[in-house]
Amino acid sequence: MTDPEAAVATGPGDIDTLARGGRTNFFGFLLRLAARLPFLFVAGRWYGADALGRFAYATIIVEFAGQLATMGLKRGLAQQLANTHRPHVHVVWDGLLVGFLASILAAAILIAVPEVMFPNSEINGRDRLLALTIFGWAGSDIALAAMAYRGDIGATVKARSLIEPWVISIGAFGLSWYSKRDGLILAYAASAAAALIASLWPLVKSYGWPKGWRPEPLRLQKIAVRNLPLAGADAIEWGSRRLDIAMLGLFFAPAIVGIYYVAQQVASLPQKLKTSFDPILGPVITQNLAEDNRKAVAKQVRQVGFWIIAAQIGIALALSIPGKAVMGLVGPGFVGGTGALAVLLAAEAIAATAVVSEAALIYVAPKRNLLISVAMIVMQAILSLVFVWLLRALLPHLAAHGWIKPRPGARDDVIAAAGPAIALMLALGLASVAKAWLLARLLGARVNGWRWPLIWAALVAGIVGWGVTRLPHSFEWMELAFGVPIILGSYGAIIWYRGFKEQDRALFRFGRAASEGRR
Repeated sequence: MTDPEAAVATGPGDIDTLARGGRTNFFGFLLRLAARLPFLFVAGRWYGADALGRFAYATIIVEFAGQLATMGLKRGLAQQLANTHRPHVHVVWDGLLVGFLASILAAAILIAVPEVMFPNSEINGRDRLLALTIFGWAGSDIALAAMAYRGDIGATVKARSLIEPWVISIGAFGLSWYSKRDGLILAYAASAAAALIASLWPLVKSYGWPKGWRPEPLRLQKIAVRNLPLAGADAIEWGSRRLDIAMLGLFFAPAIVGIYYVAQQVASLPQKLKTSFDPILGPVITQNLAEDNRKAVAKQVRQVGFWIIAAQIGIALALSIPGKAVMGLVGPGFVGGTGALAVLLAAEAIAATAVVSEAALIYVAPKRNLLISVAMIVMQAILSLVFVWLLRALLPHLAAHGWIKPRPGARDDVIAAAGPAIALMLALGLASVAKAWLLARLLGARVNGWRWPLIWAALVAGIVGWGVTRLPHSFEWMELAFGVPIILGSYGAIIWYRGFKEQDRALFRFGRAASEGRR
């Protein structure tokens, strides 16, 4: 027998659907972690902080343009597919065409004005072509969103967690023998092309070719206008994670940008864990909203929110406590970014509630969600300027009292460079509170996934991690080889026995167990 109220609260896209996507996403996170670390190692050791900083700033501009070129379809495509009577393959190809046209405009602007990508370095002919990667990122995002609507998260894992990061890692190593100046950018272009091919191939296999499809300019215009609030929210959410790099590029030397970029890349790995839930959470939410089942939406947001918060805190502890060893892998000169790494990891954990709440807000209150996002990024920009100025002003006093070692050229000190990271953490925290409150009010149910056992698990893991860092300095490798698994293991044990409920364990059901859990 099934409890009717439980059925209503679960809805057509039940927890097991989300759990299957969660298992696939976690596997994808591990694959991405295994592939991204070699890239950072090669980039730091072979190319150096200056080349890495130049690369970081240029790719931020290109990826931002790619986000805009998707026209909000990365998350909005699920709603269009759920509310149409047209063949789904036609809707998908309408979306791909919209993204292609927007990419033409974005790429043309950057090719015409390459100084936007490379404001502080000399430009040669090949640098302009970096803008062509916009087609790869926009097309891949839209194609993978279409696959996720059919529950195929594996396509995202293969394209973005396996093929794309390994292509850039291998390419960066191989091309370093060709050019230390252009190797990273050429490897990046190759990874964008590989991601696009790996996304379109499963799309054609699943949806087929669009027989009888004809582009309709008026329909395409309506799609673009309808998705403007969603496109803005996507761009701001993405931009909030890149604004810090952009501001550092304006106020600090490229080497400092390179060090911070490594910290950001390590911190962004767990971010993929929560943003990759969007493709599977979007169709589930849109189906329940179509049936006006708001309790189910609140339950699903609350459930996925807990999974993501729990994973974020565990990963943040495991990577930040032995942070010096993590940053030292890339090179001795990158250890100065350890403080920024810790703050960025904390910011990602704090942001989990905002990201999951936004997954529903973009459908039930897109304009208000956009206003909160705009307020957040404006606050982040202002606080970044304030903290950079404040930390620079304090550096001479801290050095005079012996609290820090004086460094030549305090303007480019890595301590002051942590200011944008602190601003990001505060802005994301306030956005999380605002978005969770708004969504709970609109759905009439609690959406916050926080549970008190998370504190006890974090305390235990913190004590264990502190013990690991007491190892002699010459054994830093042990902090990574043994410390990270021990920290995650102690944290996970507390969460499993004290924090998880029966439905949470659906995330770890496989095969027959998963099938039985759905009966």
